[in-house]
Amino acid sequence: MKKMVLVIAMLMTFSLFLTGCSSQSASSGTETNSGNGKVVTLTLYSDMSSDESKTMDKVIADFEKANPDIKINSNYPGTNYENLLRVKMAANKMPDLFDTHGWSQLRYGNYVEDQSKMDWVKNLDPAMKPILEDKNGKVYAYPLNEAKDGITYNATLLKKYNIAPPTNLADFIKALETIKQKSNGSVTPLWIAGGDKYPIGQVFDQMATPFLITDSSHNDSQSLLDGSFDWSKYTPVAQMLKDLKDKGLLNQDVLTAKGTQANQLMAQGKIGFAFINGSIGPEATKLNPSVKVGLIPTPAVYSTDQPSFIGGERYTYAIWKDSPYKKQAEKFIEFLAQPKYVKELAETTSLPAGLTSADVNNYYADYYKQFSTVKVQPYFDRLYLPSGMWDVMGNTGQQLLSGTMTADQVSQKMGQEDARLRKQTSK
Repeated sequence: MKKMVLVIAMLMTFSLFLTGCSSQSASSGTETNSGNGKVVTLTLYSDMSSDESKTMDKVIADFEKANPDIKINSNYPGTNYENLLRVKMAANKMPDLFDTHGWSQLRYGNYVEDQSKMDWVKNLDPAMKPILEDKNGKVYAYPLNEAKDGITYNATLLKKYNIAPPTNLADFIKALETIKQKSNGSVTPLWIAGGDKYPIGQVFDQMATPFLITDSSHNDSQSLLDGSFDWSKYTPVAQMLKDLKDKGLLNQDVLTAKGTQANQLMAQGKIGFAFINGSIGPEATKLNPSVKVGLIPTPAVYSTDQPSFIGGERYTYAIWKDSPYKKQAEKFIEFLAQPKYVKELAETTSLPAGLTSADVNNYYADYYKQFSTVKVQPYFDRLYLPSGMWDVMGNTGQQLLSGTMTADQVSQKMGQEDARLRKQTSK
């Protein structure tokens, strides 16, 4: 019996060893021999959605056809992306190509190869330059598109109810109330997929900017940066969301709703507004051509302020600085930088391109032109909060909506976690 136990233990140990080796080899590229010579397989990780990844895989197929000595092993982990990349960073075993999803300098800066000498850089959109290039000229990642997050809305519905797209918070709330009243409750004024913490974090991240940054009389940027911020000032951000729920302006299933429901509900005319950007517009119109989806910047909170987008990086590709196949990775990125692919990938994601070399005509093009002078502010958490605070925003938001936390308690928790994560980062 003891021998049997010993054999089983040895087999389990061997199995774990193989699993560990397998996970490591899946991180960076491999080199194999084929009938036509050596073939390098690059590993690519992206934060793209399943629909968007289909276009990327088509581009990858074109690249592999043009470069038979290079293959791309693409991975799209979805909501697990960030955690997987954290594990790979800890092991210093990164993919050859990976999406920095807004953290090219602050989180991944020490892991990425400088791309400043590559040909595509001459076409980098000036708006993206301060985000992807540091003061020493290092370029951290290739941008497939440029994030301009605002609030999407059912333009057909607003026209029907004679509601002007709001530019400030007071008018935004009034618009929500009008939708509830005129639809007799059949339309959700503001729909949030709160079954996951990410969408609630998005609401907080967008609204924190006009509450705490963009108005000159309410600019707490410096205290947020140096860690001296009075977190009681965050209470109105949380209270705003709680008030919307209490007024019946959110979907009743806010704590169980999933993002996959959004396109269908918008197509059915069941949603007024949503803090969702990207494919919800074209997907809803594809399902129901009579429904048109509009886009507005995040409304101003104070009368002396103006609306703003938040954004910067959306989808990017960085090259792991320790990849043994950096030349092949650079070749793939230069392939992506061809105008036809710049255009195709930007239009697939319904966002502006990160390069100026293509004329992109995506779903929201008219709105981007209409709001071309609106400033794009950095994502609140990426500039002002330590890594890990997005989860805190989402978790506290879920507890706020469930009634297990008050707005004051949310602010206290945010302050505690901010201090803890800053201390952890400084070690």
